[in-house]
Amino acid sequence: MNFTILDDHREVGVDARVVGDDSVLIPIGDVPGALGWERKPQGWCRGDICIPARVAENVEREGGLVDLAAFADLIDRPYAAAPGLGVAVFGVSATERESALAEGEAPDFELRDVAGTAHRLSDLRGRKVALVFWASWCGCRYDLPEWERQHAALSPEGFSVVSVAVDRRPGDAAPWIREASATHPALIDADGRVADRYQVLNVPTVVWIDEQGRIARPNDTQFATDLFRSMSGLDSSRAMAALQRWVHDDDSGLTTEDVTAHAPLVTATQQQARTEAALALWLHRAGHPTEAAEHFAEAERLAPEDVTIWRSAMPLLGADPMGEEYFKRREALTDAGIPIYRPLPDWQSAAEG
Repeated sequence: MNFTILDDHREVGVDARVVGDDSVLIPIGDVPGALGWERKPQGWCRGDICIPARVAENVEREGGLVDLAAFADLIDRPYAAAPGLGVAVFGVSATERESALAEGEAPDFELRDVAGTAHRLSDLRGRKVALVFWASWCGCRYDLPEWERQHAALSPEGFSVVSVAVDRRPGDAAPWIREASATHPALIDADGRVADRYQVLNVPTVVWIDEQGRIARPNDTQFATDLFRSMSGLDSSRAMAALQRWVHDDDSGLTTEDVTAHAPLVTATQQQARTEAALALWLHRAGHPTEAAEHFAEAERLAPEDVTIWRSAMPLLGADPMGEEYFKRREALTDAGIPIYRPLPDWQSAAEG
């Protein structure tokens, strides 16, 4: 049967066989194109990394086939599949995600704006960047005009805002971008790929990136206005003052050691949840809403703290992301001791101005 494999959001079509226990088998010759691994005499290899043949044989089946679930386990990748609907998803391991962030270099990416123009983060090397994650389903959508004002005011000093909407439907974010008259790169992460790379658990999340493309301040909850201060308890004027100190004085408020200490932690369960969510999104777009809802529910069960996963799914599932259901889930998280917002501590106690 025709089968789709998503490898960290990259989609490839292969010919597959689904056997009685719902195992998905693909030809050995299709693995390099789908997953980047090649079968050599010494084992399964990718670049300089090889898994010895005696171990690699455990994923191989009669007829020159490879079991996808077993292969995912072999290479330490989260895996989710809907075999009857012809799709399987390989996520990225927690170790790989966490080590990339701990090294301090901001993961590069390419996304499109509402006009379809592609932008790469690395195009802004030589400038300070505030990478602002937001969504139309979050009150932080009202902050976008203020982020645009900060961009315009500080741009002559070598600073840029890059806003990233984590909406699953670009049309949901577009009106807010237009209303803000955004001149900064206002991008849309409809697949959740960039939010995954930066371990975004809720919005707003802001990451500061220096001129060399290194993280000067890791994931921080920063509002640009006080519209929702009664809910967040966060003072936007202090956040903006901290931003301006960084731009004017090169003072991020954090040492290199602080940046490392505050780098997001990533768990295997969270990465499995993101893999389930990627599968759910593919199923929804392919016209399988019932099955999509099941996998979204599994993603939420695995990682309820990842508000970005389940709240971004609510509009797709016909639920109001700002309605009673959202506040019930929010209250449940609070009762369980799971924070909704995750601000870094330094700027909250700093003197204003």
